[in-house]
Amino acid sequence: MITRITQAATDRLVASDPGLVRLRLAFSAVLSIVVAVLAILPLHQPLTVTLVAAIAAMTSAFTVNDATPGKQAVTLVLALFLGGASLTAASAGSAVPPLDSVVFVLLIFVAVYAQRFGSRGIALGSLAFFLFFFAMFLQTHLRQVPVLLLALVIGIAANAVVRFVLMRKRTDAEFLRVRRAFRARLAAVVRASEDYLAVGGSERTRKRLRTANSRLHECVLLIEDAAPEVIGEESVGRLRRRAIEVELAVQWLAITVQRTCAEDLGEDVRDDLIARLRRFRSLIERDPRELPLISETDEFSKMLVEGSRIDEHAAPGDGVRRAIAELALADVRAQRVAEHDVTDEPEDPDEEDEKSAAFAYDNQTRSAIQAVVGGGLAVLGGELVSSQRWYWAVLTVFVVFIGSSTAGATFVKGARRLGGTLIGIVGGLVLTLLVAGSVPATLALILVCVFGMVYMARVSQVVMAFFVTSMLGLLYSLLGTFSLEVLWIRVAETAVGAAAGVLAAVVIVPVRTRAVMLDDVSTLLDELDEFVEKTAALLTGAENVNVIEKSRDLDRAVDKVRTTIEPLTHPVNLSSRRDYGWHVLTTVETIAFRARHVAARSQPGLLVNETDRLLLFTGRIRENIGVLREATGDPGGSGHGGLVRDDGTPVADRIDDPQARSVLTSLGHLDETVIALGRAFGVEAGDPLPSGKG
Repeated sequence: MITRITQAATDRLVASDPGLVRLRLAFSAVLSIVVAVLAILPLHQPLTVTLVAAIAAMTSAFTVNDATPGKQAVTLVLALFLGGASLTAASAGSAVPPLDSVVFVLLIFVAVYAQRFGSRGIALGSLAFFLFFFAMFLQTHLRQVPVLLLALVIGIAANAVVRFVLMRKRTDAEFLRVRRAFRARLAAVVRASEDYLAVGGSERTRKRLRTANSRLHECVLLIEDAAPEVIGEESVGRLRRRAIEVELAVQWLAITVQRTCAEDLGEDVRDDLIARLRRFRSLIERDPRELPLISETDEFSKMLVEGSRIDEHAAPGDGVRRAIAELALADVRAQRVAEHDVTDEPEDPDEEDEKSAAFAYDNQTRSAIQAVVGGGLAVLGGELVSSQRWYWAVLTVFVVFIGSSTAGATFVKGARRLGGTLIGIVGGLVLTLLVAGSVPATLALILVCVFGMVYMARVSQVVMAFFVTSMLGLLYSLLGTFSLEVLWIRVAETAVGAAAGVLAAVVIVPVRTRAVMLDDVSTLLDELDEFVEKTAALLTGAENVNVIEKSRDLDRAVDKVRTTIEPLTHPVNLSSRRDYGWHVLTTVETIAFRARHVAARSQPGLLVNETDRLLLFTGRIRENIGVLREATGDPGGSGHGGLVRDDGTPVADRIDDPQARSVLTSLGHLDETVIALGRAFGVEAGDPLPSGKG
C-alpha cells in the first residue's frame, strides 16, 4: 500500500515537472543561499549584509537561464557590475528620499525594456531590480556599500559554485528524466481516456483529456530540446518525426475515444475498452531504460495483431482498439530512436536567430513606458498608504509587467498577485507565530519558502505570491520588525501597485489583447503558409526540406497565441469574448495538429506523379491563408475576399498509395480548419472550387 502510494506520488511529481527541471532549479536556489551564508559567516558581518549575499545568490539562481554554461558565466559576470551599481544607487538614494523613488521607477523601464534581449536581458534586468528593492527593504546606507559589494560577490560566486560544480547539469541524466516524464504524461492521457469512457463522456473528463494532451505536447518539446546534446544533431530529425507520430497517435486516441462514447456502446464493449487501455498503461509506465523491450512482450504483439485485423466493417469499439495499437507502435519507435537506434535524417542548415534591435518602438517599448507610468502612480499611491514601505507597490507593478505585453495580461497577473498576497498574509502570520523566538526554525522556513517560490514560479503566480509574502513575514520577524500591521500594509501596497499597473496598461498607449492576438495569428499564418509551400516542394520532389522543423515552428507560433489569448479565456473575463477566445485557440491548435500529421507522413517525391493536382490544391490553401492574413490586418474590414472551398470531392480520390492518400487527406483537413478559423474574423467561405482532382 505504502509502495503504491509512494510510486503514485513519484509519478505525479515526474509528470508535473518534466525532467525535474523546476525541482533542480529550486534546490539550486536554496543550496546557493546556504553556501553564500556559510561563506560570509566567518567574516562576522551584520545580518543585513548576510541577507544581501543570500538574496544575490537566490536571484542569480532563478533568473540566469542562458542556454549554455559559457553564456551563463558571462551573465553572472555582468550581474556583478549591474548588481553593484544597483546596490550603490539604492544605498545612495536612501540618503535623499526623492532620489530613490525616481531611480527605482526608471529602473522599471530598463528591466521591462531589457526583455527584448532574450534570457540575458530578462536576467540582468530582474536581478538589478530585485537587488535595488531588497536594499530598500533592508534599509542599507551609503557607508555600507563596500561590504554590500563584497556580499554581492560572495552571493553570485556561491551560485556559480552550485551551478557549475555541486549541481552541474548532466544532460544525459536530464534526458532520461524527461523521458520518464513522457511515460508519466502519456499514461495520464490514457488514464483520462479510461475515465472518459467509464462515465460515457462529461465536461469534467473532457477537460482532463485536453489538459493531459497539452502537457504531453509540452513534454515532447522538452525532449526535442534536450535531445541534440544526448543523441547528436544528426539524429534529432529522426527523433522529431517519431515524437510527432506519438503525439498524433495520442491525439487520435483521444478523438476516437470521444467519438466512440457518442455511439451506443454495450457495457461489455465499454468494459473491454477500459481494460485494454488499462493494460496498455501498465506497459508504458515502465522505466524508459527497459524500452523498447515492450515490443518483445506478448501483450504488445497481441495489440498489434488485433489492431491489424480490424477492417472497414468495424465492430463497436474497434476504432479505439486500432488507436491503441497505433499508439503502441509509434511509442516503441520513438523509444528506439531515444536509445540511439537511429538512421540518418537530412537536416536543414541552422538558421541564425533573429536579434532584436537595441532601440525600437514596439509592444515591448510600450510596455516599458506603461511600467514607468504605473511605477510613478504606485509611488504616489504607496506613499499615501505608508511613507516607509511604498516600494512594495512599485514591486507589484514590476511583477505584473514582466512577461506581459497586453492590458489583459497585466490585469490577470495583477489579480493573481493580489490573491496570492492575501493568502500569504495568513501563511506568514501562522508561520511567524509557530517559530517565534527561534532563529534556526525561522531560517529553515525561509528556505522552504524560497524553494516553494522558485518551484512554483512557472506554474502559478498565486502560489508564488503566497510563498513570497510568507517569506517576507518571516524576514520581518528575523529583523525584529514583524507586526500584523506590516503585513496588512503589504496587502494594501500590493493592491495599489496592481491598480496602478492596470490603470497604466489601460490608459497609457494601451496594447489591447485582441490586437496582439491578431498580430500573433498573422505570424502563425505566415508560418503556416511557409509550411504548406515547403511541404508541396518536398512532396513533388522539387526540394528536400525538413518539414518536421517547419511544423515545430508552427507549434511555437501556436504556443505564443495560446499565451497571448489567455486573458480572453481566463475565468476573470466575464465578457462574451471568452467564447471567441476559445474558438480561436481551439482552431489554431487543430491547425497545428493537422500540420504535424502532414509532416510526419511526408516523404521526398511522394506525390511526384500528382504534381499538378497537389500544386493546385496547396495553392488554394495558400490563397485562403492570404485572405485570412488580410482579415487579421484589417479586422472588420470588407476589402478582403471570401475563402475558397473545394467542390466536396475527396482530395485523395484515385490515389492508391496509402501514405500518399493519408498526406492528401490530412492536407484536406488542414484546409477545412483554415476555413473554420476564418469565421473568427468574419470571413466566410465562398463558392466551391475544384481542387484539381481530375
